[in-house]
Amino acid sequence: MTETNDDYLKDIDVVKVMERIPHRYPLLLVDKIEEIEPFEYAIGVKAVTVSEPHFQGHFPQRPIMPGVLIVESMAQTAAVMVVSSLGAESEGKLVYFMSVEDAKFRRPVVPGDLMKIHVEKKQQRGAVWKFKGQALVDGKVVAEATFSAMIRDS
Repeated sequence: MTETNDDYLKDIDVVKVMERIPHRYPLLLVDKIEEIEPFEYAIGVKAVTVSEPHFQGHFPQRPIMPGVLIVESMAQTAAVMVVSSLGAESEGKLVYFMSVEDAKFRRPVVPGDLMKIHVEKKQQRGAVWKFKGQALVDGKVVAEATFSAMIRDS
């Protein structure tokens, strides 16, 4: 049975995330995609756990997820959206960060948080995509950024 494009956009669990982007533990920072509208937006999920290696040093007495990793989770969610939008033939391509602008961090993200990552395409010109991203915990914005990326063959 062949997978239709609609099937390709449904039930994007961690296994399907790993089929679409090359990231692996400890740098895979999106566990699944809850919702996706091709070429428009995606909502990813990251369950933050104390066993993640960055918490050993950031900070041992008060573990806080580094802001740069929150922005990386936005970029990975966007990359899954791009690859999913372009279809299975784009698997194996890499999505490279080009810029990060207006990053703001509203409150710490800590072990036990379930982070919802909302990314929305703002612009696309050829292989270059620009996104607005927000990370939310319990419905409250914890971080936001605008960023651009380029999709290329690996």
